[in-house]
Amino acid sequence: MQQQCTRNAGARQDRAPTTRNASPVRECIKRIAVALIISAAAMGLPKASASVGGTLVIRNDRGGNIDTRARQISRLRSEGTRVEIRGRYCMSACTMYLGLRNTCILPNTVFGFHGPSSPYYGIALPPEEFEYWSRVMASHYPRQLQDWFLREARNTTMGFLRISGRELIQMGIQRCA
Repeated sequence: MQQQCTRNAGARQDRAPTTRNASPVRECIKRIAVALIISAAAMGLPKASASVGGTLVIRNDRGGNIDTRARQISRLRSEGTRVEIRGRYCMSACTMYLGLRNTCILPNTVFGFHGPSSPYYGIALPPEEFEYWSRVMASHYPRQLQDWFLREARNTTMGFLRISGRELIQMGIQRCA
């Protein structure tokens, strides 16, 4: 695609650029954008779908930015939206949904916990930022998970500590029907 776009973009260089000559560049940009969207979907980036009746169904969510997720959860809480975690996995910031009163999970879902980290993989946050974001994450967990997270999971910054939905249900998290 890159060669085709480069070849098309460079066509007719003997004339001054016009709107018509610029359209192959725009078309190329559109193709690249579509390819990136399709690639992101194929990589299994977070998938969530809202359904009728105020329920958000989470499937195979790899996490994301803590602040963004905290704002989303605040909105869901104020709207009274029910959250159902029904995928094979819920990692990182996805686990913050567990603190919503009306969240349910499946026993076979795997939950991956780790401490806050820099957007640059492998680079640690400064201690005061690490402490702040650890507390933000912990504040979104039920009481029984908060202590464990602050004592153990937050110290894992490469990889995850995994807990099954079955174990979380035994700790009091609601099971989806």
